[in-house]
Amino acid sequence: MGVTVGPALAVAVVVLVAAAAAVARYFSFGVTRDVVVASARAVGQLAAVSLILAAVLASGWATAGFIGLMLAVAAVTSARRIAKKASSGRWAAAPIAAGALPVLAIVLATGAVPRETIAVLPVAGILVGGAMTATSLAGRRAVDDLRTRHGEYEAALALGFTPRAATLELCRPVAAQALVPALDQTRTVGLVTLPGAFVGVLLGGGSPLQAGAVQLLVLVGLLLAEAIAAALTVEVIAAGRLPVGGVHR
Repeated sequence: MGVTVGPALAVAVVVLVAAAAAVARYFSFGVTRDVVVASARAVGQLAAVSLILAAVLASGWATAGFIGLMLAVAAVTSARRIAKKASSGRWAAAPIAAGALPVLAIVLATGAVPRETIAVLPVAGILVGGAMTATSLAGRRAVDDLRTRHGEYEAALALGFTPRAATLELCRPVAAQALVPALDQTRTVGLVTLPGAFVGVLLGGGSPLQAGAVQLLVLVGLLLAEAIAAALTVEVIAAGRLPVGGVHR
């Protein structure tokens, strides 16, 4: 069982995108064009990925290379969110990789996920995506707090705090809010929503028990990956590696 690729899918996608754009326009969210562009990019990117995945999954090295590509794109995306410049991507890559790769290593080492490319790649993608989101959210909250509470930062310096310690004092509590989406999803799984991994296993012909086991592994893995990513993001900002415009440190 699965989604049938054909005219019905195309109509559904067009209607959904048009409706989302209409809502954004009606309520003056200022992202109407972004909704359409993001959706069009998703169509093109998923079509391209679908075509090349067969070749990628045939080789372990190609799969590893594709995971590296995902990390690179995630790093650039987070760097743009935090520092408004893609050139800081190498520093945004550190929290993402430090969050996603150890979790991937654990689930492979324990045998919870088979060491087959067809299993490794999607799990890696989920973990990288979650770590990217946590990095972006933690980074943006930390940067915003440093700007709006700069007087408190200066006061901490006057009290003898080092720039790093003053930054961490301000940013750690707000950066922790990056974990709220993952915590809420984990608390309410099965009661409010059935997340993607669960639905994917069911659509692939797996049993509800298998789907639940996979989803549980994904959720707790994401909690660890995102916690590491959020914590390290604040450390990178405190070290001055991700520039915070308008804040002199």
